[in-house]
Amino acid sequence: MSCKVRLMEDGSLDEEPLTLKEIAYQKLCNNLDIISNHRPDGQRILNSGIVLPNEICDGFLENYQRFNRPLDDSVIRLFEDTQRTSLKIVNLRNSTLSSVGLETLMRHKLFSLSMWYCDMITVGSHHLLAHYGDSLRSLELGISSHLLQYAEPNEKEPVDFQLTCPHLRRLVLNGVVMHHRLQFAHLHDLGHLDLTSCVLANFSLEALVSLPNLHTLILFNVWPIANQLHAICCLRRLCTLDISISSSGNGQGTYDLPDQTLEMLMDNLRHLTHLDISGTNLAGNGVATKESTSASSTQLSTKMEQQFALTDIPGLASRTQRPLQFLGLYHTAHWACKRHDIPALEVAGDANEQQILTAARYYHDRPVLLTRVLNDLYHLFRFENCKDIHTALDVVLSAMDRHLKFKHMQISGSATLFYIVKGRERSKFGTLLRNHIIRTLLNGMEMHLSDDTMLRNGYLTLTQFHMPIDVLFEYERLIKILLHGVSKTEQEGFVQRIAIYLLNTLACQVDGRQKLFLGELGVVSTMLTLIKDRLTRSVFDDVMEVAWSTMWNVTDETAINCKRFLDGRGMEYFLKCLHTFPDREELLRNMMGLLGNVAEVKWLRPKLMTQEFIEVFARLLDSLSDGIEVSYNAAGVLAHIASDGADAWTIKTPSREHVLDRMVAAIQRWNLKSERNINYRSFEPILSLVRCYETPECQHWAVWALANLTQVYPEKYCQLVEQENGIQILNELIEHESPYSEIKRIARLVIEQCDSGSERMIEG
Repeated sequence: MSCKVRLMEDGSLDEEPLTLKEIAYQKLCNNLDIISNHRPDGQRILNSGIVLPNEICDGFLENYQRFNRPLDDSVIRLFEDTQRTSLKIVNLRNSTLSSVGLETLMRHKLFSLSMWYCDMITVGSHHLLAHYGDSLRSLELGISSHLLQYAEPNEKEPVDFQLTCPHLRRLVLNGVVMHHRLQFAHLHDLGHLDLTSCVLANFSLEALVSLPNLHTLILFNVWPIANQLHAICCLRRLCTLDISISSSGNGQGTYDLPDQTLEMLMDNLRHLTHLDISGTNLAGNGVATKESTSASSTQLSTKMEQQFALTDIPGLASRTQRPLQFLGLYHTAHWACKRHDIPALEVAGDANEQQILTAARYYHDRPVLLTRVLNDLYHLFRFENCKDIHTALDVVLSAMDRHLKFKHMQISGSATLFYIVKGRERSKFGTLLRNHIIRTLLNGMEMHLSDDTMLRNGYLTLTQFHMPIDVLFEYERLIKILLHGVSKTEQEGFVQRIAIYLLNTLACQVDGRQKLFLGELGVVSTMLTLIKDRLTRSVFDDVMEVAWSTMWNVTDETAINCKRFLDGRGMEYFLKCLHTFPDREELLRNMMGLLGNVAEVKWLRPKLMTQEFIEVFARLLDSLSDGIEVSYNAAGVLAHIASDGADAWTIKTPSREHVLDRMVAAIQRWNLKSERNINYRSFEPILSLVRCYETPECQHWAVWALANLTQVYPEKYCQLVEQENGIQILNELIEHESPYSEIKRIARLVIEQCDSGSERMIEG
């Protein structure tokens, strides 16, 4: 498995950018209409006149899955015509391909076929190997690929099959029950055999002795195997042997004579370069032994010396002068990986960072074992220090990408990612790497939405990124996952709280198009449901407060979301919150901010014109809650309602004149230098009130708002006034005869402040 994460020349960590060919594949995968169209039955068919050579077809299937597209029968139908398309190497992972789609692929006379997590393939399709397997050189049937095994995990009955693929050079089977009639003698070219988690039953490994080219034998999680050791010793050409176990429970991996057993293997398999005995006791108890070797007989006897070679693994004494290239000692008995004298150039274990990363690279397709390795890596990041960040990132991302459906893998990987992203190296992450981390997290969360631990890990890791800029490329998918966390997890639980916090952060800082999308996905209705639940239970918490804040954000300059709020009984909940939690300043501020947005929508204002609502708004003019925020927002709501004119004031009490008088009195009490807890992206609603000459009181509130914001935050808001033609509008107001003098005085303050702000910018 090659590393994708690189330490770049500028010191940053990033992935190599897509090649031109990969960009072309990405474009094609996103736009299948380029090469195909839909048949009447809805299935895709290759456009007439298009012929795709083998290189393009193989690359298309690989990249279609790489760019996170579900590979199903409808896509595979593009390859029905073997005269116009050609497939040789097919690697399927997490595919919903059926047996029909598999037959379409097999008719291409494949050279190599690999299937992992292809749940729709059943044992009833094993006959396809007999019909189309003659051309196969490599066959890999990984986890949940039920071509040669029953889907039920407790089913131990063997499938009656024969390997009618005479030219196989590489064979990987996972969890298959091997029946005693299974023949291997005809597989003369077979060099690599992986029987991970297979059940040997009455099958004897002596069937492999006749294979002249067998150099690799993987028997990971095959137990018991002690009665097969003599057959293994007869495979003299083996260079790689794996007899490791993922769990040493129930006596698995325990040999009666571990030192002698390992020594026997070494004496017979002299070509071994890679050996894995993880999970077993074959490394002995750690007592060092000496191997005595005499000098050559051709040397003078007086110069003969006794040479001693030391090793802490007795069974490997014969390899001290010729160390193995790789030795797997992960979770061996007596902590063999922590010994000093180990005759191997590379060791997989859990003694240190290098051993853990080596284990992660070698065990990339063993999800149970790999999950434990990622747990070790997690503890390394949390309690110690990891120096090789880019390799650690690569193995974690690769593990999560390869084993998307394995929940515990996703949980361990996301926990490790949290500490990697939280560390000092985060500032060095390039855009491509950040995107990969975020996409991998979302894939895992999307696949395991019902698991709160997975959601918690994912949400916490996402909080370490810059919102929303880092996640805009996956904005829609993230919102859906956050909404699930808000609405489908435990009320008042941590997952719900962190999800609504992230949702509010995203709603606060995005543009109108994305706010529309938030409304379409049901953000407003979800927030109202949360509020209703807490009102029913008379509970005030941070979820309720943030729910109102989120609606405040998504209704900003988005009329349809304001309507969704009103249609969802939002005003009813507003009054109930006001009555039930009268002393909650943050809650009151958020609610009034939201109603300020609603009041800006002219065609919705009639819904606010009730005696009950107007009396509440008028009473809040005198509120001292949260500085001037509540009073300011109440005045803003009333100013917009009053701007529609006397005819639109359809209630008798309180009267329009009475409310406007109280509004002006409130404005005159406010401190023009008050700091604010508000953020305007546009002054268009306020400037529209500056033009409301029929009701000067509305103008009063509008010019005071501009004066306050430009006085306290001149760098931001002076420029916004000028950009939206505010100076001209204010000059027109000053020249007009209707506004009273106080309004014109405040308007001049705004113009003077903006003029001085422009001078400061020029000087700067």
